[in-house]
Amino acid sequence: MDPAYFRVFADYNQWANNRLYDFVAKLPDAEYRKPRQSFFKSIHGTLNHLLVTDRLWLSRIDPPQVAMPLNAILFEDFAELRGAREAEDRRLVALLGAMTERTLSRDLVYTNNSGASFTTPMVQVLGHLFNHQTHHRGQAHDQLSQTEVAPPELDLIYYLRRRQT
Repeated sequence: MDPAYFRVFADYNQWANNRLYDFVAKLPDAEYRKPRQSFFKSIHGTLNHLLVTDRLWLSRIDPPQVAMPLNAILFEDFAELRGAREAEDRRLVALLGAMTERTLSRDLVYTNNSGASFTTPMVQVLGHLFNHQTHHRGQAHDQLSQTEVAPPELDLIYYLRRRQT
């Protein structure tokens, strides 16, 4: 598989996260942390979950591997969370920038948080990583739509069109 395919997703992921954080930053702290009907209970919890899972998956791809609860709150402060998100997105872009067809053709052997071992093709791992980001970013987008701050367009096609101009 052509590594350029996943590089587009890494760049898109970074763009979408930046846009989402730009809009979430407009919220008062109480609204940002407000309990909502969501698996991770708030925008704050959802954004922390996305960082947790990226750290877990990236550590499996580029050890040392880490383990932490999926609902961990890594950063209480929004600015610190955003800085960590930006750093993780740069890490993902760099990691994908270094991948070759050979890297993508291999299987990833890893241990999940429960200690179970798995072997999964790298292309499926990356597909999951980006799909998971989109899934939970969509949840945060929905939660943002319940506030006074209208959420931004985050669809891949908007990113692709932006790149074409």
